[in-house]
Amino acid sequence: MRRLPVYLLLDTSGSMSGEPIEAVKNGVQVMISSLRQNPQAIETAFLSVITFDNVAQQIIPLTDLASFQMVDIKATGVTALGEALKLVSNRIENEVMKTTTEQKGDWKPLVFIMTDGVPTDDWLPGLNEFKRQKVAFTVACAAGSGADTGVLKQITENVVSLDTADSASIGKFFQWVTASIGVTSTKVEDAGKEISLLKELPPPPSELNIVV
Repeated sequence: MRRLPVYLLLDTSGSMSGEPIEAVKNGVQVMISSLRQNPQAIETAFLSVITFDNVAQQIIPLTDLASFQMVDIKATGVTALGEALKLVSNRIENEVMKTTTEQKGDWKPLVFIMTDGVPTDDWLPGLNEFKRQKVAFTVACAAGSGADTGVLKQITENVVSLDTADSASIGKFFQWVTASIGVTSTKVEDAGKEISLLKELPPPPSELNIVV
């Protein structure tokens, strides 16, 4: 079976404490429940969660939806985005099966990055490593006015922004991510086609601005 790997890179720095981090936790739970109702997603989608604050950690390795258990996350520290990019590159390298002459590998991974701030580490080496992978379809979300869309544009051309990092906006972002994973899993299962453009995903809700 060819898996659709999905990596969530979540900012858990101190500025996310309170309502934003609770909204993220709730957003992930609702997403998992919804995707478990989707026959294509439950077959195909595998999910991993990487958090970044003072350090980046893969708190959940690539896991099928039926077995996925979210762990508690806390908001603390600064924003090691470069380290998160380095870590996800390493995980894609090690967890995603490559296509060879003998077998079809996994589908191209989806990477969703959400941050409410700017990187506090020397992030360019991480960016270069991530760019070298060239294998993931990546969407970055700037949550609230403290996030720098210019930084995110260097990671991917697919950038969306939320005016505020409150629970309603973050909830809408996760609903859209859920729909995007659902559409992608249907597309790969039914048509054998991978996503290559933002416009192939469901249209974002009004709370989500596409950054051009």
